Amino acid sequence: MKWYLNCLKNYANFNGRARRMEYWMFVLFNVLFMIAAMVLDNLLKTTINGGTYGVIYLIYALAVFLPSLAVIVRRLHDIDKPGTWIFIVLIPFIGSIWLLVLECTEGTRGENRFGADPKY
Repeated sequence: MKWYLNCLKNYANFNGRARRMEYWMFVLFNVLFMIAAMVLDNLLKTTINGGTYGVIYLIYALAVFLPSLAVIVRRLHDIDKPGTWIFIVLIPFIGSIWLLVLECTEGTRGENRFGADPKY
């Protein structure tokens, strides 16, 4: 949970580096909270047009949009790639797979052009 809160505290920080642990813990808790928001929407009957998503889910998704982008960019910095590599997802199918591979790659050991190694 501390990793998730750390990402929320650095919600607009696109500088520096993020370890794999920080990124994947943020993703894990983000998915759990999104599922909880969907369940709440369905229980409270606040879904939009009878779908599974509702007002609570949309508010949460908007709230974590900027922190999600920031942590992805910092994760790319950890593997010594510029943040603009996030646009690789615009390549259909292969772009998303390649970004996933980059997110799973171990970070550069030692200092790189984006800062000190956050692991040590």
